[in-house]
Amino acid sequence: TSPAPLAREGQFTVNFTVTNLLYTSDLGNANSKKFIATKKTLGYLLDRVLKNSSISPAYTGCTVVALRSKKDRDDTGVDAICSYRDEPSAPKFSRVTIYHELSNMTNGITELGHYSLNSQSLYING
Repeated sequence: TSPAPLAREGQFTVNFTVTNLLYTSDLGNANSKKFIATKKTLGYLLDRVLKNSSISPAYTGCTVVALRSKKDRDDTGVDAICSYRDEPSAPKFSRVTIYHELSNMTNGITELGHYSLNSQSLYING
C-alpha cells in the first residue's frame, strides 16, 4: 500500500481596517509594547472567529504581520497571515466562504471584540 499523502500547509491573508484604533508610530514598530499587545489581541480575536468557521477542522492559526496607517492615522490597517492544513479530508478552502463567514461573525464587518471595523475593508486572499 502507498502511504497517505502528506497534508500541505495552505495560507491565506486577511486584511481589514480598525476604525477605533488611532494609528501611532509605535504601532509601526514590531518591537514596541503597543504593537506586541495589539498584535496579540487582534490575533486572538481573529483566531476565535476562524475557529468557529467552516474551515475550523483544518485551520491552524493566524499571525498579525503588520499594522498600517489608514485615513491620515485615524484608522489602523491590519494584515494577517492565516494557515490551514490542505488535505483531502479537510474542508476545501474557499475565499468567498471565509469572507461571508467572517462578515457574519463580525456583525457585518463592523466589530471584532472591542474593535470597530470599516465594513468595506475586509479582504481575504487565498
